[in-house]
Amino acid sequence: MNPARLLLVLPCYNEEAILHHTYGTLKGYYAGIKASGLIHEDSRICFVNDGSRDRTWTMIEEISQADPTVIGVKLSRNFGHQSAILAGLEHHVDDFDCFITLDADLQDDIHAMTAMLEKHREGAMIVYGVRNDRTSDSWFKRVTAESFYTIMQKMGVPVVFNHADFRLMDRRVLRELGNFREINLFLRGIVPLVGFQSEKVFYKRLDRMAGETKYPVRKMVLFAWNGITSFSTFPMRLVLYFGFFNFLVAMVIFAYILGSYLFGFTVPGWTSTMLPITFFSGSNMMALGLIGEYIGKIYEEVKARPRYIIEKIVHE
Repeated sequence: MNPARLLLVLPCYNEEAILHHTYGTLKGYYAGIKASGLIHEDSRICFVNDGSRDRTWTMIEEISQADPTVIGVKLSRNFGHQSAILAGLEHHVDDFDCFITLDADLQDDIHAMTAMLEKHREGAMIVYGVRNDRTSDSWFKRVTAESFYTIMQKMGVPVVFNHADFRLMDRRVLRELGNFREINLFLRGIVPLVGFQSEKVFYKRLDRMAGETKYPVRKMVLFAWNGITSFSTFPMRLVLYFGFFNFLVAMVIFAYILGSYLFGFTVPGWTSTMLPITFFSGSNMMALGLIGEYIGKIYEEVKARPRYIIEKIVHE
């Protein structure tokens, strides 16, 4: 079997502290797997600058101009991690046989790509990089991350447990992925929907060499919420269940008030008036807010704005 032409896509946002280390590490690794015949000599590395505010794009340009095997893609502004991945993939869908997405901090073990490529050679169309060891995470991050995957699966979202965005996709898969046109991107849920034969490769996540994480707690929560509301109507169903619960509570309160009236135990009081009002008004506001979240997503999808805009490409 002929070696596959591989494109490695790395989204970059404010990665100046680690970019040269990342490039040097990948260049050495690429040389090894090219020499072994695992990938074709025409295989490339693509750095996608997602509106960085530091020297990231300047460094990508310098690297791309000095090394013809490196492609630099600059987005016109910050479109987000998921859109940056998609920009690098979609723009080169016809030029390579398979694609691997990887974060620029190299916390995902690049040596797992060897096993991914071998599984692709054996016939797998999608190969997921799955973490089998979270000891490098803090207790809080480990618990919240695993809870996120568990909740998503319980809600019917087809995520792969402990898989982020480190994956290999065949060109056929990427072409079919292009038919999913939603604006609210959550690739961890979309890619499994495409289907085709898939496999998993397990690895241990490494410590970050330099720079800061681009996913603090606030962004992690927003990312999780976007994934849930983009792929599951279960929260909407919870509103219905909550409505039934409120109705039952209202019936209990009604029975209490009626009984008090019939037996002459009615005592006017502020608490008995304000407590039900506060409870029901608060629950109604939460329900309206949740419905508004879904309506907002519909509004974004209907406008059909571009998911990314490419400003410049070096070594296309």
